[in-house]
Amino acid sequence: MEDELPGGYWDAAGQLHRTFELSPLTGYDEELLAGVDGAALVSTVLSRCVRRLGTISPVPAEVAEDLLVADRLYLLLRLRRATFGDAVNASLICPWPECGRRISLAFSVDDVPVVRSASPAATYTVALGDPCVGEAEFRLPTGADQEALADEVDRNEARALTGLLTRCLLRLGTVHSPASEQITALPSATRAEIERRMHDVAPRVEQTLETTCPECGRALIAPFDIHRFLFGDLRTDARLLYQEVHYLAFHYHWSERDVLDMPRDRRRVYIDAIAETIGAMNDGT
Repeated sequence: MEDELPGGYWDAAGQLHRTFELSPLTGYDEELLAGVDGAALVSTVLSRCVRRLGTISPVPAEVAEDLLVADRLYLLLRLRRATFGDAVNASLICPWPECGRRISLAFSVDDVPVVRSASPAATYTVALGDPCVGEAEFRLPTGADQEALADEVDRNEARALTGLLTRCLLRLGTVHSPASEQITALPSATRAEIERRMHDVAPRVEQTLETTCPECGRALIAPFDIHRFLFGDLRTDARLLYQEVHYLAFHYHWSERDVLDMPRDRRRVYIDAIAETIGAMNDGT
């Protein structure tokens, strides 16, 4: 699968890498990821499945970590389609009090809104209304930032946001690499101005979908957690993976390595072929 990132990766030489080649998860990948957890999970997945990023091939783990947050989500979205197909089924409670029924929604991966960066840059500068600061220079958040702050988000979300600004702000006025104390001391309006500018220039993969309740007909916003839909499916199917290995090894006398080297759709092709053959034999008797 070939595609283009909504943002892009800037290397140390200042070159932007935006196109990528992605391969679906193999049985080995599914087996590994079923037992991996924590903030580094996304980087582990991407370093195994992104075959090329611009002129970078193979893509090392440190590059996967330094991808923009939206780019990582976009790659997971494409990986979800390559591994499980386009269709996504979700179940939720209608938020309208007059309804409140459990509903089922079906949509395509391509329905997820993606906002691409119109003018990608390694760093951005914003002129601030605060005359004491003047302007700020920043970079956009990456996977490495997410991993570094994952524990802090659970403990104190406000402190985690300050930590993110500390990592991403390169300059405040004439102060380079400002400390967290300096960022905390900023007026709330100044911080909001910086955060708004970061949001405006950043690529985004929206994790909500506008839809209609099939029961009451009212409009609603449905959450779509890309991590949960991909990794939840992988963990749910961990037992099924070993059943598929057994089934194919039993009928074709393949080794475990042969079966685990296959992506999911290839395994299913052979499983379906076996089922059709067995069904034809049973019909013939």
